[in-house]
Amino acid sequence: MKIMTLPCDGIGPEIMAATLQVVHAANDRFDLDMTFHEEQSGFESLKTHGVTLREEVLERARTGFDGVILGTQSHMDYPPVAEGGRNVSAGFRIGLDLYANVRPARSRDFLANKAPGMDLVIMREATEGFYPDRNMFKGVGEMMPDPDMALSVRKITRHGSMRICREAFKLAMQRDKKVAAIHKANSFLMTDGLFLECFRQVAKDYPEVETEELIVDAFAALLVRKPETYDVVVATNFYGDILSDLASELSGSLGLAGSINANAETGLCCAQAQHGSAPDIAGRNVANPTSLILSAAMMLSWLGERRGVPKLMHAGKAITDAVDAVIDDPDKRTRDLGGSVNTDAFGQHVADALSRQAVAA
Repeated sequence: MKIMTLPCDGIGPEIMAATLQVVHAANDRFDLDMTFHEEQSGFESLKTHGVTLREEVLERARTGFDGVILGTQSHMDYPPVAEGGRNVSAGFRIGLDLYANVRPARSRDFLANKAPGMDLVIMREATEGFYPDRNMFKGVGEMMPDPDMALSVRKITRHGSMRICREAFKLAMQRDKKVAAIHKANSFLMTDGLFLECFRQVAKDYPEVETEELIVDAFAALLVRKPETYDVVVATNFYGDILSDLASELSGSLGLAGSINANAETGLCCAQAQHGSAPDIAGRNVANPTSLILSAAMMLSWLGERRGVPKLMHAGKAITDAVDAVIDDPDKRTRDLGGSVNTDAFGQHVADALSRQAVAA
């Protein structure tokens, strides 16, 4: 199995190295026969190739690899697109049609959090919505008719809405059989109205699943008030992005938030930390790599489930269990969680925990 890695910007190279420590340990323990190939992206690629993400990298990922582990990017600091500053994350999501951005948020009893009992997954549509760099065939979805006016276009399609809702219901069938659809159809009558129409249509195929429709601002309040109520949450791109950050922070830290971008039809999957590139601490070996480690675990589990390969699913769960075992110990936590452990040392702790699991087994 071939995995492409792209360290990208900021803390990306550091958390990628720590993640690969863990993934290599899982590779050895479960005999996964994984090989790894690193590609340039972000500022490194811009310097070498004149663009932050080359089209040939996407083509190789599409045709020659089983999975991708993508580091963090400093997109806000890139030059304009015309000067090579392509959004790397959006490039993968659009270029590989990775429409399902799966973002779990789980509180841990042994770690301080603001949402006891939270264990939910936000299914975020990732290829359209209010994002101007991914909602037009040509050009971008923002424009300025004059210097004092800016307009933005939102795109919601039946195709995009149906497939993310299907993935949400499929996931709910493996969990507590509850799905909440997030919308603002009282204001966005057509766009969110279409999304809800698709949600209701898909719901007819899953009569066992309990459904709920919640206005986005009300759901944000309810997520704070009673987070333990929710199981699977499905949302369009913009809502899902904001709400998943809120849920992750409530559960303990954005640094604990794993995430994958996937396409169930093509079988392509990309692991990506939910947080940004944190350039202020880049190069200091103090970043928390947990989010990318858990994202890699999610990728292995997702690939294992789609391909019917149990050892991939076992590897994903083992990595997640090893992460929990490490952060359960206050002396092994990174600085953002109140500890003093460096990035590379944390990766080694998790890799060692995997090895101890193997001995115990």
